[in-house]
Amino acid sequence: MNIYVGNLSFDATEEDVRKVFEPFGQVESAKIVQDKYSGRSRGFGFVEMPSADEAKAAISGLNGKEVKGRALSVNEARPRSEKPRGGGGKGRGERY
Repeated sequence: MNIYVGNLSFDATEEDVRKVFEPFGQVESAKIVQDKYSGRSRGFGFVEMPSADEAKAAISGLNGKEVKGRALSVNEARPRSEKPRGGGGKGRGERY
């Protein structure tokens, strides 16, 4: 199960996140989303746990728990929605 973890401290590491989730079961991966230009944390990430039961226990046990001075927002990640591409404006090489 893929789990969304929000309101992370900006100095939290992926290892910190992994250690918070491991008491609930096996953690397949822990990823903090970073700004692609600055490389800084965006304050949220995702944890992948293979067991749905362990993941649900982690969600209920960690949602609202304070880690590094911030109360985590933890819930099941929603699938990415497909965003419409392009539209509007002229393409390359087209005249106005």
